[in-house]
Amino acid sequence: MIDWVLAERIATWVAGSTDAPTPNCDLVALAAESERRVTAYTGLTPAQPLPSPEGIDRREWVSANTGAMRTLLDPVLTRAQQARKLGLVLGYLAQRVMGQYELVLLDEATDPSPPRLLFVLPNLGQAVRSFGAREEEFVTWVALHEVTHAVQFSAVQWLHGHLAGLVSKLLESAQLRVERERRPRMPSAAELLDAGRAVRRGDLISIVATADERHTIDRVQATMAVIEGHAEHVMDAVAPDLLPSLTQLRAALDRRRHSQSATSRLLARLLGMDLKLRQYEQGKAFFDAIVGAAGDEAMQLAFSGPEALPSLAELTDPAAWMRRTGLAPAR
Repeated sequence: MIDWVLAERIATWVAGSTDAPTPNCDLVALAAESERRVTAYTGLTPAQPLPSPEGIDRREWVSANTGAMRTLLDPVLTRAQQARKLGLVLGYLAQRVMGQYELVLLDEATDPSPPRLLFVLPNLGQAVRSFGAREEEFVTWVALHEVTHAVQFSAVQWLHGHLAGLVSKLLESAQLRVERERRPRMPSAAELLDAGRAVRRGDLISIVATADERHTIDRVQATMAVIEGHAEHVMDAVAPDLLPSLTQLRAALDRRRHSQSATSRLLARLLGMDLKLRQYEQGKAFFDAIVGAAGDEAMQLAFSGPEALPSLAELTDPAAWMRRTGLAPAR
């Protein structure tokens, strides 16, 4: 089994600390105002109260996510050396994550842990200083995004089960592959070409995934793009008065992404962070397009059931999704 204690120690060491001042904001008030605006705009009504916001440090974020990863990955990752890799990944992410709606992606029947609404205060303070942003405005920006996720999963009853089912399917397939004994062999020329293309795309997971797994991965990516893009769209729609510097904040974030060192950019690609950025961009563009064409009905239709979710292809062709779902443009 994985040495999770070692993984957590490595992650905490890699995460390090910052001398940036901790934001002094009322997270409870910001979360409550965010919920009010998000529910009013989206029409989504949480089925239960949202979790109270928690201001935490990097060590606590590492601990929370180590526990979540252990629940998911213990059956799959059995080699001890994986602890070092996981520790490095978690430590790198702990330096950058500002907020997180933490939800373990297991079936509700086997997942007793309640969701959490986390704000990593050292990273928020570091970002405020780096961007030259107004403290409360920046924290509000992050709060709106994370509270939207909390509303999504609480109000859309099928969403957690759908995503958890896809993740479970991938993990079960990976577990079977780990347990199956395979004779070593040289890869074919076609396999080497496919691997080279995957490396250039930053899509390393497709090197080892089967065709069926790649199909499931595509569905996971499309679902995550909907979740992230919807949050970005909602944030722009509900907070023009709260975030007068939104345009400047987005520009500063883009500059930060493009000014990273070559090593940081490579590591981000290997960890799939570039993919997450594409999910934000593609998902937001999708919702901007369908709401602009058909109004709020389009946004609500996208969350009406798993069959209504756009495919990866439809994310970049919103008109095709509207034709498939029978959604007429607004007059």
